[in-house]
This record gives sequence, C-alpha cells and structure tokens, in this order.
Amino acid sequence: MRAYLAQMLSIFLIMIGLAACRADAPVSPQPTPTPPAATLSATATTARYEIVQRLRLINDGPGQPEKQNLWIALLPDDGPQQHIRSRSIQPASYQRVVDEYGNQYAEFDLSHMPQGSSQLIELRYEVEVHRQVAEFGDCIGPLPTIFLQPELHIESRNPQIMALAARLGAGHTTPCAIVRAFYDYIGDTLTYSYNGQNWGAQAAMGNMGADCTEYASLLVALSRAAGIPARYAEGLVYLTASEGGLARTAHAWAEVYLPGAGWTSIDPTLGRGIFLRDTYFGQLPPNHILVTRGRHPSTLRGASYWTHLYWPGASTTIRVQDDGWEVRLLGTTGD
Repeated sequence: MRAYLAQMLSIFLIMIGLAACRADAPVSPQPTPTPPAATLSATATTARYEIVQRLRLINDGPGQPEKQNLWIALLPDDGPQQHIRSRSIQPASYQRVVDEYGNQYAEFDLSHMPQGSSQLIELRYEVEVHRQVAEFGDCIGPLPTIFLQPELHIESRNPQIMALAARLGAGHTTPCAIVRAFYDYIGDTLTYSYNGQNWGAQAAMGNMGADCTEYASLLVALSRAAGIPARYAEGLVYLTASEGGLARTAHAWAEVYLPGAGWTSIDPTLGRGIFLRDTYFGQLPPNHILVTRGRHPSTLRGASYWTHLYWPGASTTIRVQDDGWEVRLLGTTGD
C-alpha cells in the first residue's frame, strides 16, 4: 500500500491558488500599483470597476505534462447586487463548469505544454456593484434548514463554539439581535493580523491573530451553532489608499439568513472598528465584488479563486505565476 501511494504521489502534482486575504501576495516582486483614478465616496450607491486577473503557467522542464488543467472562478452576475457588464477571457478555448454552490469556472485544458514554454491566462471584466441594505423589520419568522451543518474550518458543533454562541445569544429574542451580538463580540475580541494561514473558526478563538478568513468563518460558525443559516463568501474589496490597512484586496465576508431580510451580507473584518460597525452589518457599500460562495467549493480543491492540476508530476515542473488582481474604479453614482 505504501509503495502504491508513493507511486501515485509521484505521478501528479497539484498547485493551488492562494486563499482569500492572501491572494494578492505575488509570486515574484511586482511594481508599486498605480493609485486609483477615482474615489469611492461614503454615499455612493453604485460603482463600476475594471477588474483584471492574470496567471502565467511556465514549464521549467525537463519534459512536458501528459495532462494539465487550470480552473479559474468566474465573477458572477448576482441578483441586484452585482452585474457583469462585460467579460473577456484569453485564451478563448475553455469549458464552463459549475460546482455545488452554483459557482462558475473556466476550465482550461493545457496538456502537452512544451518544455520552456509559457501560457498567459487573462480574465478582464467590467463589473457594476450596488450598495446592499437589508430591511430587518421585526426580524421574526421561520428560518430555512440549509447552511446549518459544520464543515472544515466552520466548526459549528465544536463545544467551545456552541457554548460561546449560547452565551452571546442569551437574552436576545430575534435572530437579528443574536447575530449582532456575535458580530460585536468578534469586533471587540479578535485582533486583526494578516497571517497567511487558513485556520478557520475555532482557531480564531485563540490569541494567534486573525484575518478575514477567520473573522468570516467564526461569524458563520456561531450563527450555525445558534440555528441561523449562514454561508461564507469570497471575493474582492476595493479600498482607497487611506483604507489600505483594513484588509487586502482578496477578501472574505459572511452572508446570514435573517427573517424578513433574507440573505444578508455582513463583513466582520471591515466592521471591527467601533465607528464602522453599522456600516458593515446588514449592509455593504458598493466595494465588495463577489467571486465565489462556500468555504471549500469542490472544484477549487481547498484553494481560493483558482486551482491547477497536472500529471505526471515526475516528468516536469509547471510553475503558476499569480499576478494578483487589478481593480480599478471607473466611476460611481448616487454621490
């Protein structure tokens, strides 16, 4: 059995995209980005962006792969919040696939790539994003029985998380009040630190520091532990120069189902400061650009935004150079 496993490991290699909150750390040094040409004001209701994603595959030899595939998540049209005005994908030969969350991907077959060659993959979008504002009302009503189960990095049945959810929710009579208690606790307790890891909800309860993956995972886990449906969202956030310390471009947040409002976006990372709490609870400025939903979509194999697979791995070495995301604000309305 050990010999068989060793053989299997020798004939394939998986290279995965970097996780949210760390996807804009480039593989090689990059030039300082050009400052944004426009500024997103606090009163903007709609924003338009040009978004570019580039990956370059490089075959370092000594051979070539018999089979090679690359999957890249596609920015979606998402109800009234996000509209894809245009999309260009190069090379144009790809298959579109859909995962269990409804996320869409461009799957590229890049087999038989010669030694010493490279392949540039470029996705270019124009995206329109609208401000999200939830209407809670009395927040009383039935809740669906979906997105309640624990999963990897969302340990909603962990005794510590269940006990914390019960303690924070005590005395609150509506799901909105309970989730707000979770949100305020996360903002008051967690210490933001870009850690480059993928620790999840339970680890966020320690003293190691947390970035957007832990902030969002903990809010989702606490909500599920309280019987309130919640899901994990991953995408991009547009931040001005003065906001750069709040998060990274590659970002994650939570969506919680609340009576009367339905699926409601909540960003505990950006809302961690006391003066920003109301800005990111139940509403989002038009600076969040959705890429995928789900903590671990199967197509991405534990990665974020893209994943790469080729075999046999013993025959050659393929590097993927991720240039990160370029997000340029084109204009706003509602100022």
